[in-house]
Amino acid sequence: MAWLGLLARTAQSKNTEILVLRHEVAVLRRQVHRPRLSWADRAVFAALTRLLSQACRWHRIVTPATILRWHRELVKRRWTQPRGHRSGGRRTAPELRRLVVRLAAENPSWGYRRVHGELAGRGYPIAASTVWLILQRAGIDPAPRRDGPSWRQFLRVQARGILATDLFCVDTLLLQRLYVLFVVEHATRRVHLLGVTAHPSGAWVAQQARNFVMDLGDRAAEFRFLIRDRDSKFTSMFDAIFASEGMRILRTPVRAP
Repeated sequence: MAWLGLLARTAQSKNTEILVLRHEVAVLRRQVHRPRLSWADRAVFAALTRLLSQACRWHRIVTPATILRWHRELVKRRWTQPRGHRSGGRRTAPELRRLVVRLAAENPSWGYRRVHGELAGRGYPIAASTVWLILQRAGIDPAPRRDGPSWRQFLRVQARGILATDLFCVDTLLLQRLYVLFVVEHATRRVHLLGVTAHPSGAWVAQQARNFVMDLGDRAAEFRFLIRDRDSKFTSMFDAIFASEGMRILRTPVRAP
């Protein structure tokens, strides 16, 4: 209501008040280095700061960078899940961990289930998931990869023929989550943005793949592999679109980054 009352005041009266308020702010800034703002204060500043000129925005206690930081904090609060209480499990003995690593190193064709089976047969109480975790932390790849070139060697040799695709999220000012589908060329790091949607589906992802292949044109023949994760949005139709261009689909391991 006080803001509406400003409409009835003269320009001279408002200009005088602005000068007084500016001086008050200057005095307060000399005494308060970091004011504490409530969420209501932040909402008012975020709404009104955008109406200021570009020059005036950088001389306020709330700058555009501050508003962006507030938004990141709001998004973090919106999507961060509370951590549940974890009861500490029994730790694996160092001798048993060393034995797991040694068996895997001496037998490159053995997977973690085979290693677990050998240990269980010898009376060692250890779960298969624990064996997998020990090998992963030791940097030992799954059995099929230890017989051939490493993943890094494969990428280095085949980089020019590799595409990779995934989805990442963007949160709007009103906390609406948008999903961005992209493809990156490994050799050049060139990124292709295929589409943005609030409701990604298998049909939508497949249509973006069709559009991308059409845009590639003759360049599609340059690529031999497409790397993707195990997201259910990457359907068999999606794979078929790239397979029709002679590309082989490589799925990343479960829960791999």
